[in-house]
Amino acid sequence: MKDLQISPSRSQLPKGLWVATALATSVAITLPHPAQAVPVTDLIFRGIQVIQLSNLSGQQERELGEQIHRNLLSQGVRLHEGQALNRYVTSIGQRLVETGGRRKVVYRFQVVDDDKVNAFATMGGRVYVTTGLIAAADNEAQLASVLGHEIGHIEEKHLVKQIRKTMIAQGLTTAITGSNRSQVANIGVNLLVSRPQSRSDEYEADREGLRILRDAGYATSAMPAFMRKLISSSGTPTFLSTHPAVPDRVKRLEQEVESGPRNECDRNPDAISCGLSASRYRQGWVVKKGLEQLP
Repeated sequence: MKDLQISPSRSQLPKGLWVATALATSVAITLPHPAQAVPVTDLIFRGIQVIQLSNLSGQQERELGEQIHRNLLSQGVRLHEGQALNRYVTSIGQRLVETGGRRKVVYRFQVVDDDKVNAFATMGGRVYVTTGLIAAADNEAQLASVLGHEIGHIEEKHLVKQIRKTMIAQGLTTAITGSNRSQVANIGVNLLVSRPQSRSDEYEADREGLRILRDAGYATSAMPAFMRKLISSSGTPTFLSTHPAVPDRVKRLEQEVESGPRNECDRNPDAISCGLSASRYRQGWVVKKGLEQLP
């Protein structure tokens, strides 16, 4: 692919596309190419871009999240149309972010019609969870534990940090114009859905997710319990197929639940208020092939 020169000035790019420029270059780390000497001027410009990326505004995060969302839909991701189930998932997500979310991030929780057990998050507060994962959970607290983990990735800006590291390693070599906006968004989708998370990022998202779960009044034991169930039932699902190994994450979470701060649900759990009632979770609605029934 022919490389184009990128301007060191953010102001010369259309609004909302400078962030996408950084995202587009991050895919280069997965592509084999010969090592090349980097001119000093390129290093200087690269440093300027990295500093700017590390100070993304909330609006820039939202713009990138919206762009990736549109491309997810264009590539065949089907959002669940049932309002009742979407309202239910959103209510859980809002309960979580009210106690642990960044105030400047507007979170949006969306259900994807897919029997596979999966969940992922983009920038700007967009969190996605599949009907397959919702059906796999035994109770509300287990579903909340997954949402909390994905919120943790957004709270800690893991994607921004990954892009910044990739920029340092690979440099900026591609200019972004209005004509290839869709291509850039496609690269973002591929990174967000299929990239492996780093060991430190996964541990951090686990810890942050556990804290959010605890502060929201859910039973924290639900997080390691759901992970253990998933890896023992039918193999490790997509969203757990990351580094570090899931059994190690489960062990760490169980230790944190035992030795860390405790809420009322940890000390004296009530099945209903703590989200542990399996019968209430199943009785309230039934998920089967993307269809739900709520009272």
